[in-house]
Amino acid sequence: MHEDYGHYVLTNDDQQHKWNLKGWSKDMATREMVASAEPAQNVLDSSVTGNYTRPLAIVTTLFFMWGFLTCLNDILVPHLKSIFDLSYTQVMLVQFAFFSAYFLFSAPWSKIVNTIGYQKTMVVGLLTMGIGAFLFVPAASAPSFPLFLTALMILATGITGLQVAANPYVIVLGNPKTASSRLNLTQAFNSLGTTLAPMLGGLFILSAAPLAIEQLRQLSPQALHAYRVHQAASVQMPYVIIGIALVLLAVAIGRFKLPKIEHAEGPLGEKSNDSIWKHPNLLYGALGIFAYVGAEVSVGSFLVNYFGQPDIAGLSPQVAAGYVSFYWGGAMVGRFIGAAVLQRIKTGHLLAICAVCTATLVTVSMLTTGHLAMWSMIGVGFFNSIMFPSIFTLGVAELGPLAGIGSCLINMAIVGGAIIPLIQGAMADRIGIHHAFFLPVICYLYILFYALRGSMPNSERYANVLEKA
Repeated sequence: MHEDYGHYVLTNDDQQHKWNLKGWSKDMATREMVASAEPAQNVLDSSVTGNYTRPLAIVTTLFFMWGFLTCLNDILVPHLKSIFDLSYTQVMLVQFAFFSAYFLFSAPWSKIVNTIGYQKTMVVGLLTMGIGAFLFVPAASAPSFPLFLTALMILATGITGLQVAANPYVIVLGNPKTASSRLNLTQAFNSLGTTLAPMLGGLFILSAAPLAIEQLRQLSPQALHAYRVHQAASVQMPYVIIGIALVLLAVAIGRFKLPKIEHAEGPLGEKSNDSIWKHPNLLYGALGIFAYVGAEVSVGSFLVNYFGQPDIAGLSPQVAAGYVSFYWGGAMVGRFIGAAVLQRIKTGHLLAICAVCTATLVTVSMLTTGHLAMWSMIGVGFFNSIMFPSIFTLGVAELGPLAGIGSCLINMAIVGGAIIPLIQGAMADRIGIHHAFFLPVICYLYILFYALRGSMPNSERYANVLEKA
């Protein structure tokens, strides 16, 4: 009997089980890894010293920027919905345009990383984001919903480049044992951006009270166009400032000397016969990222409208935007706490606890009304906190030379933020916004499965198989 599990080749010869695998003890009784593990797909230049505090701080600014810009979509959704008189399904095209860029452009960005390196990719990504930000000016001047969607997709294309470059860079930039904690720490500053975005967006973008749908439909074509131009103009100055900041940050990143990451072909220059399809923790992890991002974006996108419901809180859009900051602020606090807790608790265990809590809180919100429904939904943000970096770290575990491809696959799975909110929007149009949140609950239940079973790397998964044999 012979079974091939990627790197792990199991044989059964006269009931003598052996690992025919470099890096594992051939004595089946010990089942322990030997010291000579395969090198990671990316390694730091040996000429660089071991103090990575400054480069980590520089890269962390990128996490802040893409968090800020991603969360501004939660303000754009209700704003554009009122301007263009859109249904929930139609306005969720905002998130569809934004997050579909991850699926379309993650692979091209990976090739760019391999061609020009991580640092230059970060610069190109920032400049691409700047172009997208500046396109909000003609989109608002028209005003044109399709042009807004185009600007968002270009902006997200640049963010995709940053994600492809920065996430694996942070994982490599230090001790592998603390990679999950380190990525959680940088993601905490990402959450600082998501916390500030709703407050500032509500202050500047939602400053003018929108007309009710009935009033909009009574306006003449000329008056309706004038109203839309006036309302859409509120996004111009914020995005011009953002565009300038992105260009300046690109210049700063380009001038800073970051530690160089070299690509390793494999052990001793040998070509690996491994495949990403032989690593279930990666495949399940990509679905986990799909589910997590979809759930997080779905919840965040609907909060302003949800808090405005008479049976929930009856808040105005500008006031509701302030409460959305509490949702994202909880994620920020959770990531700072998670960075410390993950030093002591296994990543999968903490992920499972958070998945149970998020599913429970969303369910409570669906089954109740008033402030209990509002605050239980806000509490979801705290337990969302460690999910992305934890799923990412568990997904790329033990990939060796395939880490780059695995990272690309996981980044492509962020397209969940495009698809799940669109489906939830269609549900909200049919059964109401209050009960459409059942979709994020399903997503969190899948993450619970991933934390408990799907995240096991091959070293654990097939060791368990042998123990049962």
